[in-house]
Amino acid sequence: MSPLRPLLLALVLVVMPCARGACPVPADLKHSDGTRTCAKLYDKSDPYYENCCGGAELSLEPGADLPYLPSNWANTASSLVVAPRCELTVWSLKGKAGKTRKFSTGTYPRLEEYRRGIFGDWSNAISALYCRCPAAHPRPRPSSAQPPTPTTQAPRLLRTPELPIGTGSTRPPYNPS
Repeated sequence: MSPLRPLLLALVLVVMPCARGACPVPADLKHSDGTRTCAKLYDKSDPYYENCCGGAELSLEPGADLPYLPSNWANTASSLVVAPRCELTVWSLKGKAGKTRKFSTGTYPRLEEYRRGIFGDWSNAISALYCRCPAAHPRPRPSSAQPPTPTTQAPRLLRTPELPIGTGSTRPPYNPS
């Protein structure tokens, strides 16, 4: 084997990252127009992590609420990726019934590794889902007005209520001297 062959193979894998079939980084879950994607489900996984997240994919928008997955996706997903600041809640039965699990931001290449009860795992077991991404809070804009100046008024003192005479209070009146 020539020493040039491994170099060419490494170059092909760098130029064509999809050839490896590895899962995308959660921050890369965006559409071509820059809009956000909540999560992606994949129907293939593999004992080798670099071969996971392959095959058909189901892209979920923020706020996707699917109590009944499309028939070709019910109990099919075996890998998934959740975008930053998002959370994917899944159920094992249609109509959001059965076992449930929340997947936070991250890559889950082999759902076989996540337990669903005593005898099961989450590979090929997702029948309903809800994906949420809280809206980013806009930062307050700095106002063009000048900051408020401190007032020259004296601070207001709080008054303690006085007890009327003959209320049964045994406490002597306060004497500051």
